[in-house]
Amino acid sequence: MRSIMGEARSAAGTTVDTVAALRAQLDRLQGRRLDVPVLPVPQALASLLPGGGLRPGSSYSLGRSTSLLFSLLARPSQDGAWCAAVGMPHLGAEAARAAGVDLSRLVLVPDPGERWLAVTAAVADVLPVVAVRPPARAKDADISRLAARMREREAVLLVQGPWPQTEAMIDVGDPSWSGLGDGYGILEGRELTVTVTSRRFPVPRTGRVLLPDAAGGVAGAAGGMPGRASAAPVRTGLRAVG
Repeated sequence: MRSIMGEARSAAGTTVDTVAALRAQLDRLQGRRLDVPVLPVPQALASLLPGGGLRPGSSYSLGRSTSLLFSLLARPSQDGAWCAAVGMPHLGAEAARAAGVDLSRLVLVPDPGERWLAVTAAVADVLPVVAVRPPARAKDADISRLAARMREREAVLLVQGPWPQTEAMIDVGDPSWSGLGDGYGILEGRELTVTVTSRRFPVPRTGRVLLPDAAGGVAGAAGGMPGRASAAPVRTGLRAVG
């Protein structure tokens, strides 16, 4: 009996090792190894993302929050990476600047028309970070071709909306503003729950962040530890006006 149980444990261990080896090999072929350099993001988001940043050659599915998009573009642009926003005609350049995005390294393609996917692919040929808001669902074959081009060029694709073959899905919720009293005051910051879902995690990662914080960027909220939602939002810095 002991011999049979030992053989079963050994076989199970071998199977797990084989699956892990195959997954690592697939990740290497797809350019998705965890140990490759990543594009930096604010620390409050780095602790939630696979690998701690934006992985070259990967795609990320974002919620519709423009603040979230700006927070992901800010550090790469500040560090010298050119970024593009495709299909976002109402994107506010001044709001992007206030969130820390270097406008001198931001290219806007407000209305690419029906060929938005081809435009996105062309932009990804020359720029390392491309954000796009798809106006319609693309064909699976076209998405696969774009994913292959992103891996070849080692570019990052940030998609506002659902998207297959993503490294992670990032969204925000449960907003709470600070700075308002009983109907008066000055808005000083917004606290949100960021949720990151990835095939690399057994469960989604969550954390409370200030987005925007007092400086217009993103920072960790008090008690908002990664991996769990924080307790009730803390309201600080109330100032009466009038």
